[in-house]
Amino acid sequence: MKAALDIIIIGAGPIGLSCALEARNKGLNYLIIEKGTLVNSLYNYPVNMTFFSTSEKLEIGGVPFVSNNIKPTRNESLEYYRRVTISAELQLHLFEEVIRVNKNNDVFEVITSKKNYTTNNIIIASGFYDLPYLLNVPGEELPKVTHYYKDPHFYAFQKVLVVGASNSAVDAALETYRKGAEVTMVIRDKQIGERVKYWVRPDIINRLNDGTIKAYYNSTIATIRKNDVDINTPEGLVNITNDWVIATTGYQPNLSFLEKIGIQLSEDEIRKPFYNNNTHETNVNGIYLAGVICGGMDTHSLFIENSREHGAKIIESILRKAT
Repeated sequence: MKAALDIIIIGAGPIGLSCALEARNKGLNYLIIEKGTLVNSLYNYPVNMTFFSTSEKLEIGGVPFVSNNIKPTRNESLEYYRRVTISAELQLHLFEEVIRVNKNNDVFEVITSKKNYTTNNIIIASGFYDLPYLLNVPGEELPKVTHYYKDPHFYAFQKVLVVGASNSAVDAALETYRKGAEVTMVIRDKQIGERVKYWVRPDIINRLNDGTIKAYYNSTIATIRKNDVDINTPEGLVNITNDWVIATTGYQPNLSFLEKIGIQLSEDEIRKPFYNNNTHETNVNGIYLAGVICGGMDTHSLFIENSREHGAKIIESILRKAT
């Protein structure tokens, strides 16, 4: 059986797009398949989010990223990656989920929510933002609970509980507070996270110290109800009146999908996928990994800025094997 495509790229995030640019520049027949919108993870970031990286470290394909300030915003990044996609005329299908992958000799059959494809190679660049860590407490299924914080105006004059102490939690707490919300934070550790952006961390610490934002340290959520929440604290169970819960508890890659298609994972808690560091090819011949998914559960080691070279390594390997 002859494959219709040289490469299918799963994921239309910045790294998936960079892989497509490399494939296009080398004359390969490729297709990006994305289950959400273009750069879906970035789209789901808070609307006022500012990157830690500078704009030049987010560039792909040699296309300059010009932003108003040194560190670009979410909206600027959405515009940048959309323009890169348009200018390069990248081939992609959005809102189409890959359901299953079968292999017949050296040809892969990729079954999606819309149709089937055949390809000689697959690049998985699916990121890690689709599966939130759950609280696993009673009431988490209520409509008042969200694992994705977007726009602070929605929470104006409401009683908001923010779970977490990372960048997302701090952004949610500060922004909703400044829109008039009564904000309480529930923090598992004894302090705000060390990785919080250096220009934001003093702000949240000052708000906590002056009591305008309340925090329960070394604490966890016990139960969520329609009008209140129980919190496990070192002093015992505390009940507070509550309208909304923003659970910024982190996210994880879809490692079960990798396992289903035969990719080996490490047996430790990191569950790092097996791949060759030089080529990014996995133990399944013809399937490659790119971007943050290469780190398994260690989602803090890989970012856009240190994953941009993955595409060049992968395409070089594919071309070398084809000769």
